[in-house]
Amino acid sequence: MSAPVPALEIIALQKYFGGLPATQDVSLSVMQGERRLMIGPNGAGKTTLFNQITGDFLPTSGAIKLFGRDITQLSLHQRAHLGISRTYQIITLFGKNTLEHNIVLSLLGLSPSRWNALRPLSHYGHLRAEARAMLDRVGLGGLADRRVSEIAYGEKRRVEIAMALAQKPRLLLLDEPLAGLSSEERASVKTFIAAIPRETTLVMIEHDMDTALELADTVTLLNFGKIIVDGTRDEVIRDQRTRMVYLGE
Repeated sequence: MSAPVPALEIIALQKYFGGLPATQDVSLSVMQGERRLMIGPNGAGKTTLFNQITGDFLPTSGAIKLFGRDITQLSLHQRAHLGISRTYQIITLFGKNTLEHNIVLSLLGLSPSRWNALRPLSHYGHLRAEARAMLDRVGLGGLADRRVSEIAYGEKRRVEIAMALAQKPRLLLLDEPLAGLSSEERASVKTFIAAIPRETTLVMIEHDMDTALELADTVTLLNFGKIIVDGTRDEVIRDQRTRMVYLGE
């Protein structure tokens, strides 16, 4: 019986900006259905690694595989069509548009109908229905007709995750989904993330360790663009190198 294929495999990945290394010889495997937490201090290379996985940046060297397929040289939109979706550290929503409109745009991005620029979005009834169903799923169905600029920050975070999930990703990357949230908002978003079906593999960057560790099966610690520790939650927490990175001990 053959071994299962990782959802995401990163092989000796390096990224340089001029002479400055952002990721250095990063290699890791994330299995299908896994919940992987990426931690490390600011500037450790976590978001740069995400940007290489999604195709925002091409690596200087190394390889990236998605469910066994080499995607290293594929464009951002090609990777999206293969099942990668993400959120960003800084919320990237259309503030003047409604919540429904934002989700419809996300759905339209993977639809052949996106090439029909002259057709009003109001004509895409099936996409509007899907958008409202997704907003119901994140507890925002009652706000579907509100403008994004009129809702709370925590609700915007949920809209952004809903946009990513609406694309039915095989691999979902969440970049600090709990950043800037109140304790109540963190609890709400955490519950929502925990409910994401295991058919979607999840990799998350987060600084709120107490909350994020509860969501993770495995943890990867980066510092200065290198993997320092990689393993289960308990292994990484107990590792002396983790204490050295965070506490200088």
